[in-house]
Amino acid sequence: MILVTGTTGQLGSAILDALTARGAAPLASNRSGRADARRIDFDDPGSVSFLGIDTLVLVSAGEAEDDVVIARHETAIAAAERDGVRHLVYTSLTTAGDHLAFALAHRWTERRLERSRLSWTVLRNGLYAELFGSLLEWSGGSLRSAFGDGALAAVTRADLAEAAAVVAMTPGDHVGRRYDLVGDPITAGQVADHLGVGFHSTSLAERREALKHVPLKPFQPPMLLSIFSAVRHGFLAGTGDDLRDLLGREPADTVPVAAASVAVPTP
Repeated sequence: MILVTGTTGQLGSAILDALTARGAAPLASNRSGRADARRIDFDDPGSVSFLGIDTLVLVSAGEAEDDVVIARHETAIAAAERDGVRHLVYTSLTTAGDHLAFALAHRWTERRLERSRLSWTVLRNGLYAELFGSLLEWSGGSLRSAFGDGALAAVTRADLAEAAAVVAMTPGDHVGRRYDLVGDPITAGQVADHLGVGFHSTSLAERREALKHVPLKPFQPPMLLSIFSAVRHGFLAGTGDDLRDLLGREPADTVPVAAASVAVPTP
């Protein structure tokens, strides 16, 4: 039996759909128990049970400070050990993401899996094309961004979900593997060209100032600025074959996906 955590999130729900499309009958879990899912809330250890689960797909429980995310993942891994889970698939962060402000909790979790009694696979997911597009802004009839001319080896959420499904359905083929799941590099300028509009670059300082006027949680501005800086300076442009090999096909073209994720310009 396969169980996917975090199924109210976009990646978790996409993995659930990908498994179902491949003929699996996965179980879903989320912190509220919505949509016929098990209620599993990592902030409430008493709610966490993986009894009867052979393969656990642990979708990173981010969106919090490092200590909170680490505590959640410790709760999940300890419960998986206790309840006899045979294999754990973890959705981590691309290897090049060590430069990002939210990498620490991912790398801690990978180390914890290495020390665990579990069989495991780590999916080092690249940043979403959907995220890349959402971080581009309109300025009149043009796009602007602090990404500059830097490129991101972006990947679609759907491709990452399909890769997770492939691994979860045949875990024995992927024991102890770390896959770096990145796509072909794209730039903000390419997204603007796809939309038929101009593009101009802003500085990181300008982006930092703009974030002061956006309703964000305290830990989010440093996370976002680290993405802008890492892309701008070429740290997230490297590509590889792991995603293509798992999918057995070419990954989706990420430029139109990023373009579709750009916010609708205000009149």
